[in-house]
Amino acid sequence: MKRSIMKPVVQLEQTGCGIAAVAAIAGVSYRQAQRTANRLGIFANDRRLWSETAHVRRLLQEYRLRPVSIEQPFRSWSSLPDSALLAIKWHRKQGQPYWHWVVFVRDRAGERVLDSNRSLTRHVRRDFGRMKPKWYMGVARKY
Repeated sequence: MKRSIMKPVVQLEQTGCGIAAVAAIAGVSYRQAQRTANRLGIFANDRRLWSETAHVRRLLQEYRLRPVSIEQPFRSWSSLPDSALLAIKWHRKQGQPYWHWVVFVRDRAGERVLDSNRSLTRHVRRDFGRMKPKWYMGVARKY
């Protein structure tokens, strides 16, 4: 069975990058992932979504997706699995870590990053030298 080419999902809320990243991997719309997240008690304005992985892990599981690793330090683009969530723009604010969630994918369309930031004109990125991932979490489908 051929896998479809993963497409970016643009976040509709200013802080909805985690929800949008899961939506892209699951192949659903932002609104659909938002409804699922809200039903699970996960909301884009919850600061834990910006600085913890538990909510995103739970949302992945709801779509029969699973993290195949704990957070791993980023070493190189070539060492990433075919599907991974990346933490970019990692920083600390009042001692709390924050980051922006993006999706790395390697499929028939090549290697690329799907960035949900709605202020971008292009949500498919190949400017690997500009992005500075701190860590990643591989993601696989459950069968």
